Amino acid sequence: MNAPVANSDFVPADLPLPGYAALAHLPGQLPARSPLLRTLKFIANPLGASRTLVETHGLVFRRQDFGGWGVTLVGPEANELVLFNKDKIFSSELGWNPVLELLFPRGLMLMDFEEHRIHRKTLSVAFKTEPMRHYFAQLDAGIARGLAKWPKGQKLNFYPSIKALTLDLAATSFLGVPWGPEANRINKAFCDMVAASVAVVRKPLPFTKMKRGVDGRAFMSAYFAREIPKRRGHDGNDIFTQVCNARDENEQLLGEQDIIDHMNFLMMAAHDTTTSSISSIVWCLARHPEWQDRIRAEIADIRARHGALSYETLGDMAVTDMVFKEALRLIPPVPAMPRRVLRDFSIGNHQIPAGTMVGVNQMMSHRLPEYWPDPERFDPTRFTPENSRGRHKYAWVPFGGGAHMCLGQHFAYMQVKMFFFALLEGHRIVAEKPLGSVESDFTMFPIPKPKDGLPVRIEAL
Repeated sequence: MNAPVANSDFVPADLPLPGYAALAHLPGQLPARSPLLRTLKFIANPLGASRTLVETHGLVFRRQDFGGWGVTLVGPEANELVLFNKDKIFSSELGWNPVLELLFPRGLMLMDFEEHRIHRKTLSVAFKTEPMRHYFAQLDAGIARGLAKWPKGQKLNFYPSIKALTLDLAATSFLGVPWGPEANRINKAFCDMVAASVAVVRKPLPFTKMKRGVDGRAFMSAYFAREIPKRRGHDGNDIFTQVCNARDENEQLLGEQDIIDHMNFLMMAAHDTTTSSISSIVWCLARHPEWQDRIRAEIADIRARHGALSYETLGDMAVTDMVFKEALRLIPPVPAMPRRVLRDFSIGNHQIPAGTMVGVNQMMSHRLPEYWPDPERFDPTRFTPENSRGRHKYAWVPFGGGAHMCLGQHFAYMQVKMFFFALLEGHRIVAEKPLGSVESDFTMFPIPKPKDGLPVRIEAL
């Protein structure tokens, strides 16, 4: 096995943090009188602000926020360069650290190069075929139980309802136990941690979002620490037990702190991004009920041919798959991905110096008309095999790409397909009020969610 490579082997000891002068040759924003005010305006409407920046400056531009100066890159070529990272120019750890270091330190996304490869390979045991079959059974029962409790034919605020359900599902598939009395505290801890990731005050001062986020992390760390000894050396089909007993290439178990850090990050990713993705799909389906009918026809066909949905027949849900992909094109669960540049590089005619904070912007990459004609239109047929043929492989990147591609991507696909199979077979989704645009209806950062909770009715057919 290759020994883990220390950051110092890749990160120059004198890595600078370029300011405006070092980036002045690039198109982009001029210095603001109040970077904080500029940041708050961006967070209020990141999609609209990003659209204006691209229209004004192009696909590579200089930007400023309360953290300093950086560069945004838009488009499939930029996505491939940064996310595939063939030449190891970009650090994910140094990109995410300013946002997540106090909240999700040492999560898989905050590792680079050989260390990342070793941890990812160790954790991947939890997402192999046999464990996934077990998760399917747990999710199937949990979804049915959760949907049975939802009111039918009356107003339902979808976002908080699906958030509670995905937390319950994460409990069974990730931890192997139903949530106990700590359920509300655990949910609050994760909400506080995610909210703190875009907090303007970056220190855990009393009464701040960051303080609540740091306290949430402390609570969850203590929770996992108490549970680890109960899982070591014991069989279990949940992800937590799999991780507790996973061995690296030297047949060594992960350390306790490694397990805590990975579980905190995996639970956040599974809970909040899945909640966001399912809510985005429901919003799209409520606006375009004809696609509910097409999914329902697909469900009926699976029932007729197989009797029930199974792990093996998930691949038959091609229409649901297209709807899922199109919803995540419009509303990617991670709207942008930061990196830090370790060595000077060029893109197009632009020279970017070492140390620069760069970010790829999925919101805008997913809206470039040369790849996505009439980009604001909801059209799942964009993802038919015929229409996908020849499209740049990095034109659609809601799960990232390269070595840091989302480890739980297939778990997310499975959970989404199972949910809509159960929901739409005997029900339809009806919006309680007229729906607008992505820009008007969603808060995009840190993870997209409907501004009003997405009120709908679940009506029996």
